[in-house]
Amino acid sequence: MASDNKLTKIFKKLKISVPDNLLKTALTHSSLTFENKVEENYERLEFLGDSVLKLVMSDILYKKYPDYPEGRMTKIRAILVSDNVLAKIGKNINLELLIRLSKSEEKDHGREKESVLACSFEAVLGAIYLSNGIEKAELFINTLFKNMPDTIDSNLDSYNAKAVLQEYTQKVNKDLPEYKELLETGKAHKKVFTFGIFYKNEFLAQGSGKTKREAQQNAAKEACIKLGLFKGEENE
Repeated sequence: MASDNKLTKIFKKLKISVPDNLLKTALTHSSLTFENKVEENYERLEFLGDSVLKLVMSDILYKKYPDYPEGRMTKIRAILVSDNVLAKIGKNINLELLIRLSKSEEKDHGREKESVLACSFEAVLGAIYLSNGIEKAELFINTLFKNMPDTIDSNLDSYNAKAVLQEYTQKVNKDLPEYKELLETGKAHKKVFTFGIFYKNEFLAQGSGKTKREAQQNAAKEACIKLGLFKGEENE
């Protein structure tokens, strides 16, 4: 890996050392494995890194907010470990430039996909944990996330339930919920959109709003309530 990229500089600053072959695996997308039929990809390291990230984040939130109920900490953590946030963290360190993709995935704009960036980040974290232990993994996370827990906590209402729902579905079996527009009513300047959420082709919930984003957020909130993911909210 080139010595002038951001990830290498962070490793040097934090005194983190990851073997080249392990880091190469952490940055190899599964599409390349299928294309070459020989190389190991990042999926196993992603599995490990996902667990490390949730453990460290749980520890951070538990110590940072001693008076918070489990429900609020769960929602903050769900946003922190969501693909959306991890992809942003990945872009901050130019991780998309280091990911190894197949030609077909490259053509499909794989480097721009939130899921690819998020998985790659978790795989790199898994590699750090294997090579350096939990303390360096925690240092790496704290360095990159900085004040993000406080930012999310103070603006929790502005974040949507989609991250919470996605965290839940990925925990179950990695499948993602699908948002489908069901209805559009009203005049051009006063439209109301209705979206439904489907998971594994089964209807979960629906919601409406003045924008498509708002409708999806409301649908996700209804789904989270239905699934009991917002427990403890009444105590916050």
